[in-house]
Amino acid sequence: MTRPPLRRLVILLVVMSLGLAGIVGRLAYLQLRESGAYAELGLGQRLRTIVLPAQRGDIVDREGTPLAITLVARDVYVDPTQVLDPSGEAATIAPVLGLKEKNVREALTGSGTFEFLDRQVDLDVAQRLASLDLPGVGFIPVSKRYYPAGSVASQVLGFVGVDGAGLSGLENEYQSLLAGTPGERTIEVSAAGQPIAGGLDLTHAPAAGADLQLTIDRDLQFQAQEYLRRAVDDNGAKGGTIIVLDPHTGDVLAMASWPTFDPNRFLAASSERWRNRAVTDTWEPGSVNKVITAAAALEGGHVGVSERFDVPPVRDVLGYVLHDSHSHPVEEMTLGDIIAQSSNIGTSMVADRVGNEELASMFARFGYGQPTGVGFPGEAAGLMPALSDWTDLTRATVSFGQGVAVTPLQMAAVYATIANGGVWVQPRLVAGTRSSDGTYRPAGESTTRRVLSDETASMLARMLTFVVEDGTGENAQIAGYQVAGKTGTAKKLDDRGRYTNRYVASFIGFLPASAPRVVVAAVIDEPTTVYGGIAAAPLFQQVARYAIQRLGIAPAPAVPLPPHALPLP
Repeated sequence: MTRPPLRRLVILLVVMSLGLAGIVGRLAYLQLRESGAYAELGLGQRLRTIVLPAQRGDIVDREGTPLAITLVARDVYVDPTQVLDPSGEAATIAPVLGLKEKNVREALTGSGTFEFLDRQVDLDVAQRLASLDLPGVGFIPVSKRYYPAGSVASQVLGFVGVDGAGLSGLENEYQSLLAGTPGERTIEVSAAGQPIAGGLDLTHAPAAGADLQLTIDRDLQFQAQEYLRRAVDDNGAKGGTIIVLDPHTGDVLAMASWPTFDPNRFLAASSERWRNRAVTDTWEPGSVNKVITAAAALEGGHVGVSERFDVPPVRDVLGYVLHDSHSHPVEEMTLGDIIAQSSNIGTSMVADRVGNEELASMFARFGYGQPTGVGFPGEAAGLMPALSDWTDLTRATVSFGQGVAVTPLQMAAVYATIANGGVWVQPRLVAGTRSSDGTYRPAGESTTRRVLSDETASMLARMLTFVVEDGTGENAQIAGYQVAGKTGTAKKLDDRGRYTNRYVASFIGFLPASAPRVVVAAVIDEPTTVYGGIAAAPLFQQVARYAIQRLGIAPAPAVPLPPHALPLP
């Protein structure tokens, strides 16, 4: 047997030595230079970070009654790879969660390892399902938004999606305040996903969101919505809007549109029902707008309160023939008569005295063409024609509420200005906030501006009282209380901007006339009864009567009627 040449053995030894030296060098390099990086990499593979959701703040009414709260709930999921009997489990799960058995079976037989079965399931339902101990079914702790009063103020409140974010209304507008700041928990786990005893466990607690206190009065809101529903039904209408406003503070005490929806089941309703039409939708106000023309005439000294106009039965303005709601001969009317009888022709004659520039200025001072700033997402600014585009016909039509568009809240704010002695107060829905530590921060007083002198506002209140006592607003009368207000009946436009035979009826007013406590705006969309005095004035009366009871409003001395030419009945 021959031995390997010595030279080959030496070469093999050298190669092995070099290889061993390389391994030792590499190990030394990893241990001395890269140990920190690899330790960090290993730690990263063992760490799991869990987001800890913050408790969403409540929304409460002006007295602290909850309108929106957060409940503990569970998301239910399944790992299809762990399911042993898909058909049997589907038949068991479906009735518990109120789902279709077919849909559950499809989830149980999915190709992945994770499928949601249901989201934000009530805790008692989740516990009932958990007690069945079904293979592959798991639960994730989550929160769920709940609205204890159902549809009460739903269009104001809005709603929250399954991810916990506000999707509409004040839930959306104040999302960052209500949501708070999420926390997190970081733990060290084994390859099997189990926490390592003595391993890293760090928790940064979430910061709860603040509570939002509204100006809304829940009881008044509920009754206003109920009366609105009845009015829509009784008048065969398409819908309607109601607003109750404190003229001195700007507090919105109630605000609703019909039809409405339940935010606990918002997906069951059409998105059209989600809209807070009191602030997002506009309409040509019609005769409720005549009070602004009267305000401009009085404030500018263009018309005396005892002055008489010879109001004809028709009037031609640039080929457009103006009519009143009822035929009449030439009649002598004071400004008080024109407003009480809601004469389009008389109002246009008053507007001629005022002129384009001053009338446009008065509209702007009342806030036409700009949002009120109530603090609601999607608030409309309305529509006001540019002064440079005005003609004699523009002046005539805008004087009685055609050719301009406003939201119900903008129009309510006009009457609140008169009720507040000529001072416009910015409407508001939020009274204040309360942080998680219990600190209450009031929202502060609303922005104000003087629009009219106190004398002009006082005379307008007398004229609006005349409307209710002897004019088109008789159905708004309340025994023992003097009501000031105005009716409106406005034709609707079609998609091409042409007037139709469909109407919006309204009545906006306040009481008591001499010491106003509340403004109520009632708007009925497409009533079969057509007229504001028939469709909307009774709704005003019902809501105002409840407001008297709820707010403890006492009667006040009567104001004298304005000078008038037409004989009283």
